Amino acid sequence: MPVTITTRVEEPLAKDIDEIAKKELTDRSTVIRRLLAKGTKEWQIEMAMRDYEDGKITLWQAAKRCGMSLWEMIEEVKKRRVHVPYTLDDLKEDVEALSE
Repeated sequence: MPVTITTRVEEPLAKDIDEIAKKELTDRSTVIRRLLAKGTKEWQIEMAMRDYEDGKITLWQAAKRCGMSLWEMIEEVKKRRVHVPYTLDDLKEDVEALSE
């Protein structure tokens, strides 16, 4: 069920929103909803990427947290050039596993 949220914005931002609405042939509320959804999604991805890079979560967990597939998250990692948390110990374990 939709919830009403009220906020104040500076005049230049309101003008930008109105300009977008005009170009999109829609109303101010629709533009604000779209921008909030896009901004919220971007924030979720940024936080997940940070936790992934810090080694706090796996890539699969990052994808799940963001409501994305693993392949979509892999594309985000490539696009954002996120450092993959792969340590020397990880490499040693992989080499040992290959040796067996």
